[in-house]
Parts: sequence; structure tokens; C-alpha cells
Amino acid sequence: MTADPGSEPGPGPGPEPEPEPGSVRPGGRTARVRAAVLRAAGDVLAEQGFAHLDLADVARRAEVGRTTVYRRWGSVTGLVADLLGDMAEQSLPRTETGSVLGDLRANAALVRRTLADPRQGALFRAVIAAAACDERTATALRRFYDVRVAEWAPCVEQAVARGELPAGTDAGEVVRAVSAPLYYAWLTAGVAPDVAAAERAAAAAVAAARSGVFVVGG
Repeated sequence: MTADPGSEPGPGPGPEPEPEPGSVRPGGRTARVRAAVLRAAGDVLAEQGFAHLDLADVARRAEVGRTTVYRRWGSVTGLVADLLGDMAEQSLPRTETGSVLGDLRANAALVRRTLADPRQGALFRAVIAAAACDERTATALRRFYDVRVAEWAPCVEQAVARGELPAGTDAGEVVRAVSAPLYYAWLTAGVAPDVAAAERAAAAAVAAARSGVFVVGG
């Protein structure tokens, strides 16, 4: 995330107004503060987990005033919600290979790399654990995955249009079927899935889709 140098023009002197939690104007101090705070929050989650996420500590790490952090995010869960929103926005776009199997292999590979990354994997583990007992975090996590599924769903929709998959195939369910076994193995076995596991997940989802498992309506 980039920011313009200097301060934003205004009608006159006075403190910069604070936006609603999670909102941001392009460039300027607001973007720099948000980027620093979200980075610090992600570091705490990855290093210590949700239970140790504290707004004052995040402000110290980000070298931002505590008042600014409390005023803009309000609570730990508000900060996590904004962090997940930012992560969804920054995630890599879908890959289009010309075939549904190739596309979903790329999706599985992206999920595998994310879970294998020391910082990202630990961060997701902390957020998933928090979502189990905190509804606002759970809502933010669902919103994050809704954004990612919507990003990759056109790969399946294009496959239907090409005749690779049957009409009526639920694109979102196919995309979820790719990542679901990877997350399950990661959470239950305690290790990130390997390349072979990612390949199997994509192949299994495509095979099921071709057989009509994900067809809805009729």
C-alpha cells in the first residue's frame, strides 16, 4: 500500500478528522497510519495469538498514538475485522489458464503457500481460533472468504460456459471444495499441506464438479 508524501490539503489548520473504523482515504497520513497499525496487529496475531492482541501494544509497535488507534478501531475485534478486509483486498487475483483444472490448481497452490508461510499461517490460525468464540471476528472471517471465493468463482463460471462443467454448477461451492481439505489437514495435522495435497484437492473438486455433485436447482 503506497501513500503520498506530505499532508493532504485542507481548508485551514486543525487536526485531521478521523474516519470511521476500517475506512481510509487514498494517500496521506491516514493511509500510512492504517498500514502501520494493521501490520503491527498482524505481527502480534502471528507471534502471540488473538488473546494477546492489545490496542495499546499495537499502537506502540506501529509508533502511533494510542488515542488514534482507540478512536479509529474502537476494539480488538474492530481492528481484526479491518485487518481481514485489508488482507482480502491485497490477496493475489485469480489465475486464468484456459481450463478449470489449471485454474483450480492455481487456487490450491495459492492456499497452500498461504498456509505454509510462517507469518500468514500463524496469523490465520490465530484468527480462526478467535472466530470460534467471538462473533464479530467470525463475521469478519466469513466476509474475508466470501471476497476470495467471489474472486475465483468466475473460473468455474467460465468452465460452465466452455462446456467443461454441467450447467447449474454452483461456482462458489466448487471453489470452497478446493480449499476445504487443505484447511482441514492443516488444522488437524498441524502442518501445512504439501504440493501433492494441493494437486489432489484441485483434481478432486474438478472430478466432483464434472460428475454433477455441485449442480443446484433444476
